[in-house]
Amino acid sequence: MGKNLDEHTAEGFDLIWKRYAEPDGGAVEVIPAEAFDTYFAIFPLERLSGAEGFDLGCGNGRIAVSVAPRAGFLHCIDPSAAGLAAAKQAMRRLDNVDFHQASVDSIPLADGSQDFGYSIGVLHHIPDPAAGLQCCVDKLKPGAPFLLYLYYGLDNRPGWFRLAWRASDVARRMICRLPFPLRAGASTALAATLYWPLSRTARLLRKLGVATDNLPLSGYADSPWAVLRADALDRFGTAIEHRFSRAEMERMMVDVGLRDVRFADGPPFWIALGTKA
Repeated sequence: MGKNLDEHTAEGFDLIWKRYAEPDGGAVEVIPAEAFDTYFAIFPLERLSGAEGFDLGCGNGRIAVSVAPRAGFLHCIDPSAAGLAAAKQAMRRLDNVDFHQASVDSIPLADGSQDFGYSIGVLHHIPDPAAGLQCCVDKLKPGAPFLLYLYYGLDNRPGWFRLAWRASDVARRMICRLPFPLRAGASTALAATLYWPLSRTARLLRKLGVATDNLPLSGYADSPWAVLRADALDRFGTAIEHRFSRAEMERMMVDVGLRDVRFADGPPFWIALGTKA
């Protein structure tokens, strides 16, 4: 593995995939369609046909299972052996996918070789996100699109929302230091007492025609329990968590050689698309 990887964080994700993301656990089956529609709304889908690209930080393949059938060839890259095992199982019927156990700074692809790439919710969990993004862009051909999702700095939220987040971050900093069984137990409790009631409240309010944009966790309104549980562990069980304002993320993307950067309008924030110069 490369140097731009926190071993504690990587080990945590490996345990997450072992615990919650096995193919028979349901997470792979319930996430893809919703995730693909949300994250790829601004991606030029017509560019996937016959194209070779990569998923950096594929995890259990929850995004890749929707991308691979549309692409010519897809490289799934992740440092987690358990995540890749689940991804292989999820895409076992596809013959246009290859799997690489590697960190972002040891991607086993030639520079300038890929027609597209994406990284969804990964680079904010490594020590140096900008260096990681540069490694991804280096693999792209000129003119190739790259889709990126990073945690936002709550720069578009009201003050009370940011205050609530700070309280949750205090909890994260304590929970992420616990042994994994306690981390998993604490995050499951939070999924049951926070994620589930808030997401279901958002679902009900939407049915009543009430706007839920500023309701915490409203993005999970239609997510099943398996997703809530796994994502709570992702959020509260991870030691490294960088967050970016929209301006900071755009600047970083431009600095590593992406142009024509544009952002998705809705949550989750921030999703951005850039093209290699």
